[in-house]
Amino acid sequence: MTRPAAGEPERRPTGPPDGDGRHRDYADYHDPLAGIGGAPPAYSALTLRLVLAAFGLVVCGIGALVLAIAGAPVAFVVFLAVLALIAAVDIVVIVRRKRRGEPG
Repeated sequence: MTRPAAGEPERRPTGPPDGDGRHRDYADYHDPLAGIGGAPPAYSALTLRLVLAAFGLVVCGIGALVLAIAGAPVAFVVFLAVLALIAAVDIVVIVRRKRRGEPG
């Protein structure tokens, strides 16, 4: 980083450096090629997350039920039941975010 000229405020980057070690997130940084080619801006994959959470809920719920009926150790049943509960909470969070209008 170069020293600022006399009278200019010192600019400090706000984030981590890029792969080549340079910072490009100054407040006044402008990338003239932004938007030409490359990947589009990233969006949250809420629908994918919802599908995966529903899959986890079904698999862990059925697994816990089957293990409980089969007489497996309680630790395995509790573990799968807790994972199913976490998946259910995740589904609630995702649905709330989707109703709020977040993309994905």
